[in-house]
Formats: sequence, C-alpha cells, structure tokens
Amino acid sequence: MQVKPTLLKTTDANFEVRLAELTDWESVSDVSRQTRVAEIIDAVRSGGDEALLRLTRELDENFVDSASDLVLDAPALEDAFRELSDSLKVALSTARDRIWTFHEAQKEASWRLPEKDDGILLGQEVRPMSRVGLYVPGGKATYPSSVLMNSIPAKVAGVPQIQMVVPAPKGQLNPIVLAAAHLAKVDRVITIGGAQAVAALAYGTDTVFPVDKIVGPGNSWVANAKRQVFGKVGIDMIAGPSEILVYVEPPMDPDWIAMDLFSQAEHDEDAQPILVHCDQSFADKVRESMNRLLPTLERASIIAKSINNRCIFIEAFNRANAIDTINRIAPEHLQLCVDDPEIMLPAIHNAGAIFMGRSTPESLGDYCAGPNHVLPTSGTARFASPLGVYDFIKRSSVIYCSNEGAKTIADVASTLARSEGLTAHARSAEYRRDA
Repeated sequence: MQVKPTLLKTTDANFEVRLAELTDWESVSDVSRQTRVAEIIDAVRSGGDEALLRLTRELDENFVDSASDLVLDAPALEDAFRELSDSLKVALSTARDRIWTFHEAQKEASWRLPEKDDGILLGQEVRPMSRVGLYVPGGKATYPSSVLMNSIPAKVAGVPQIQMVVPAPKGQLNPIVLAAAHLAKVDRVITIGGAQAVAALAYGTDTVFPVDKIVGPGNSWVANAKRQVFGKVGIDMIAGPSEILVYVEPPMDPDWIAMDLFSQAEHDEDAQPILVHCDQSFADKVRESMNRLLPTLERASIIAKSINNRCIFIEAFNRANAIDTINRIAPEHLQLCVDDPEIMLPAIHNAGAIFMGRSTPESLGDYCAGPNHVLPTSGTARFASPLGVYDFIKRSSVIYCSNEGAKTIADVASTLARSEGLTAHARSAEYRRDA
C-alpha cells in the first residue's frame, strides 16, 4: 500500500485556491443528518428516559432493562482503576497530575478596581458552572486521555458535578476510560452516546441531569447535536477532524517526521496531516519513510486513506513564507521542528497548540505534557483557544454606587439614554441625581 500526499508550492498560481479546497471542512453540513438529529433531540426532549432507552437499544445495540442500568457510580469507576495494570495506573496518574498542575495556573480570581473618592466601586465576580456534561467517544477508538483533558479543567474551575456520557456498543465499555473518569473526579457516568446523549444532557431526563455546558469530542452526529442544542446549553466547540502541521528544517531524521504525520492520520480517514518545508529533497525522503513505515502500524489502512485523501506537502520558498502559510492554515497542532523555535514564535499568530523544537512531538501533548489537547480545528484557531479552566467559569460584573456616586454619573447616563429615546432609563438615573 503506497501513500501519495498532495504536493503544493506557495509559488503556484492557484496555491490559495487549492489550499482552501484541500483544507475546507464542514462537519455538520449534511441536511439529512441535521434533520435526523433534530428528530432524535425532539424524541428525547419529549419522551425522556423511555426515548433514551429505545434509542440506546436501536442505535448502540445496548439492551438494558431500565434507564438506571445505564448509570455507573463512583465505586464502579474506582473498581475499574483498581483492576488496571500497574504501568497503566502510573501512566494515567502521571498524566492526571501534569494536566492538573498546568490548569491550576489558569484559575481566575474575583477582583475590584482600586477605590476612588467618587463613591463608585467596580469589579468582577468569578463563579464556576454548576454542572457540566462530558461526551467521550466510544467508536473506532476510545480515549481515556480525553476524559482527563475535559474533566480536569472543569474540576480545577470548581464545577461541583461532572456527568459523563460514553456509548457502550453492544454493552461493551473500555475499563481504561472508566479508570480515567475516576482519576479525573467525574461524579457519574451514563452509558449512552450519539445525538441522544447530547439531547439528554441538554434537556435532562429522570435519569440524566440537565447540564450548563457540554464538552468533549464526537462524530458528526454528536457535532450536529451540539450545534442544535447550543443556546439551551453552552458547548465547547464544533470540532472537525484532527489535524497537524509540521514545519521542518533539515537536518532531521525523516522517519521522525513521517511518524509525526502518521500520529494524526491514524485518528480517522478524515484527519489532515500537513508538512511545510523549504527543501524538496527532504520532503521526498519523508515520503519514502512514510511508505516504508506504514506497514508496521496497526491502523495502516486508516492512515493510508487519510494521507491519500487529505495530506498536503507544501513547499515554501523561505521561513517567512512558511510562517505566512502556517498563519493562513491556523492548524490545530503545530510542530516547529527547528533549532530556534523561540525566534519563530512571535510571528505565529494562529495555532491551537505549538510544539517547540525537534524533540517535542505532538503526541506528548496529546497525553501527558500538561496543556489541554482539546484544540480548535478547521482553521478556527484564528479566533478560538484550547479548552481550559476559563471555559467552565462565568463572570459577573459588580457595580456599587453610593448616593454621591450615583449623582456623579447620573447626568452622563441621562444624556445618553435620552439620545437613544429611552426616557425611563433617563428618569431612573435622574431620580438618583435629584435625591
């Protein structure tokens, strides 16, 4: 099985058009799927547990007798952790500790502006959300790392209850996912998935508590459902397929780069690996490495489809041109395989996570480096950020005016209100002014 990435040059006359075509992705554009998802959401919203049971049996082939059979409590999660091998216990615990430490640094505190003599006190109160829903995939692959990455920042933020949903196709569950839920302090797990799980989290049933926000990755059914319930609840993002952009300057082992590209390609057939370089001979070596190493990997068929369908090798004419291309793509993961990444960093404006230097592969960030691996995809790093503690808090403005303080600014409010034709606003301020 041979792989053949698409080759582009930034000097090609149609480069911008071709790049846009190759990187374009819309995960929730299928109209028929939107309609079916809407039907599922409506069924769960109106039918509660009964509809949830029916859909779980129909779509997941998980034949349970009652909705209560779908719930796993804290002791069940702890048992799953106890039964792991020692090496897995250590690996999960080490990852948990590193992720926890990183996110502790993101905590925000309430604050007040320094008091003045005008009788006005201003500030901000920071509060955690009350309940968060975490979606964990259970399809082609299961991801205990996603449990840690989604739950820990919520717990650090102070969210008192995290409710996790994970599909159990034919009743099968991954014990490592449950063990990760234990370590990440997930409060309860419900073994449901798909659009029906998202609907249950958004609207609640007798068994599933309604939440304030839904986070976590999923397939296009899940993405569609998250978009449709947004507004009733908050969501983290509409995630597309995983992507990586590797910028490399030789000398470097081409096997390393090939495997870095494969690390995203093995997620699924729609994942997008991109190589940006200024040395065509080195790029040729990377392709040779890819074809030699591919047969050694368990998910070779998935990788091959990803590479042949969506992988791009882009030849830039110098480093500055490469950086322009990186910012244009706004990748989810960016590896700077160079000797001086710090020099490049100020010019990098659009990237979800930046992996600095030749010895920092994206895979370390996926599991245990510490920063979150839930990242903006499909070019949304232009305006979006990694998941963090700040996604699980709310900020309330605080305004206090003494009698004299109100008089100080009442005329300003009155004048502006009357300019907008809002007389009640104006008179409300004037009452305080004239008191």
